[in-house]
Amino acid sequence: MVSVAVPGACNPTPLVQLSVSSLGNPKPLPMNLAEAKARGWDEIDVVFVTGDAYVDHPSFATAILGRVLEAAGFSVGIIAQPDWRSCEPWKTFGRPRLFYAISAGNMDSMINHYTANRKVRNDDAYSPGGQIGLRPDRATLAYCQRAREAFKGVPIIAGGVEASLRRVAHYDYWSDTVRRSILLDAKADLVAYGMGESSILDIAQRLRDGETVKDLRDMRGVAYVMGASETPPSGSHVRVLPTYEEVKRDKYAFAEATRVVHHESNPYNARTLVQYHDRQAVVCTPPRLPESQQAMDSFYDLPFTRKAHPCYTESIPALQVVKDSVTIMRGCFGGCTYCSITVHQGRIIQSRSEESIVGEVAGMGRDRAFKGTISDIGGPTANMYKMRCKDPEIEAICRRLSCVHPTICSLLDVDHSSLIKVMKQSRQQPGVKKVLIASGVRMDLAQHSPAYMKELVTHHVGGHLKVAPENANDTTLQFMKRPKIANFDKFARSFRDISDDAGKEQYLVPYFISAHPGSDIHAMIELALFLKHNGYRPDQVQDFIPAPMDIAACMYHTGIDPITKKEVYVAKMLRDRKLQRALMQFFKPENYFLVRKALSQAGRMDLVGEGCDCLIPARAPKEAIEARRSRAQHEAVQSDHVHSRRRMPKQRISRNKRRSSDTGYRPGRSRTNSQE
Repeated sequence: MVSVAVPGACNPTPLVQLSVSSLGNPKPLPMNLAEAKARGWDEIDVVFVTGDAYVDHPSFATAILGRVLEAAGFSVGIIAQPDWRSCEPWKTFGRPRLFYAISAGNMDSMINHYTANRKVRNDDAYSPGGQIGLRPDRATLAYCQRAREAFKGVPIIAGGVEASLRRVAHYDYWSDTVRRSILLDAKADLVAYGMGESSILDIAQRLRDGETVKDLRDMRGVAYVMGASETPPSGSHVRVLPTYEEVKRDKYAFAEATRVVHHESNPYNARTLVQYHDRQAVVCTPPRLPESQQAMDSFYDLPFTRKAHPCYTESIPALQVVKDSVTIMRGCFGGCTYCSITVHQGRIIQSRSEESIVGEVAGMGRDRAFKGTISDIGGPTANMYKMRCKDPEIEAICRRLSCVHPTICSLLDVDHSSLIKVMKQSRQQPGVKKVLIASGVRMDLAQHSPAYMKELVTHHVGGHLKVAPENANDTTLQFMKRPKIANFDKFARSFRDISDDAGKEQYLVPYFISAHPGSDIHAMIELALFLKHNGYRPDQVQDFIPAPMDIAACMYHTGIDPITKKEVYVAKMLRDRKLQRALMQFFKPENYFLVRKALSQAGRMDLVGEGCDCLIPARAPKEAIEARRSRAQHEAVQSDHVHSRRRMPKQRISRNKRRSSDTGYRPGRSRTNSQE
């Protein structure tokens, strides 16, 4: 039997029990009216509109939310990546009986579309064949507006990462402005922020039972707009944020709003937030209480095909990454300033039972199409499974932003024994040859359990293990809320020793971020020297991207640490960001001249030469000269100052015709110029 838990908090009482066997072989949720009618559904209760292709796998939000509703007896239809230039796709299932559920997808659409340099990405992992252009910029806005056009009066509930992180006034990197709450631009009736299973079930039940969308304002984990004639909540349980107008013009007001939002993120003591936008008030109720273990099991034990909908003829790249993975928990108490997981999933860890996890692994082992390798058992972090505060009374009043920074809290239960049990049992299942750990390992926690380290390194590393030291400079790491680099050194030594004892040749793959607030040229030179001395040559470089609502995004925008209100160095100019990026790959010949320029600016020409500590040689290698010449030639071809044949005047074409041939994400805008 599958039990779907009562929405709300940690109440384990089942709302509905549905026999998995009664469903037969699971079929994907319908994407058109014919598929809905084949299930005997003449009317659809909830219509999902998503910016991702529809994949029936629990790692994809639309799939797990849809299955939860289906198990509770609601009919569900999915409109995936619709053409937003018309509201016609929104009419696929007719008028929804209850509401539209709108999401930009598993990622913020702007991060999905653009690089850190605001250039259009070459692919979209959540689209068939990796094709770009199948969703608009700021997809939540377009989807909500089209839903309003399609059927007036149907409640519109927005959710997902994009809506969650933009629920109050926020800094938008792509337009370099402070934008108002997404509720006002999207004109959604409600934003259900955070992970949405209980929220969407609660909403569906209450609307089905005759309540209005305004009645839902008493729910936890929602945001809504109140008009000038309405009276916002007040009292000791309410915190009023600086207004939109204040945070837009005053960086200190923006920093203060960011500080308050993050200090009001513990669901056990968070207060309702109110932020005025002119005469309208945006109200955010406290986050939902953590899901119980029984509720987590009920979500993930539902039947999934673990495949893309059969309508797709090309594979979905994101599915290939997670197809054979198993989610064991959600949430993160790390509090890293550049990460959105805590704000979206919550800081309290919510875990599945060992039986539920191993049961999913066993089911995969019985699948004839399964190749025998579990690609990952983890979550946002590989080794926070079942970790909670030892003292519930302290947890209920704590406003600390990180349980592990600057040091691991003495009240944090860092026991890895349950996780070790899951790892052992998973790899012992019939049909399972190997179980890997692909989620990032929290190194400071792992070192508290030698037994976990031995289990991990001996049995669950497929040659490479990814970890995230992020930087080598202590000041920058402090701004990131990350452990000092000495912690990584200690972990690396232990990893090598255990690998040697097991007779395995295995390597760490460390991830680093360039141009994070607090990181200047000197900090990046320190990182480059660390990489050289330890023999690391990163193939890929992660450039810092300010995501809405993150503490680091506030630092980037204001130059202020919102927690301490101290000034922070920020590399905003493209040329400075290029230098930092080049220093992380100082060993590449094409970066030679950029690295030399950075060293010259920093007064570190002692690192140019043939010495063992030098980053680059005194003379430019042939490959560096050729790369510079090639770039110069390319720029010359692109330049308007080059003498060439006289260009023909541009033809004036109609607006409608121009739109029909667009390859960019927004109507009337070409791919090459599509950036904000």
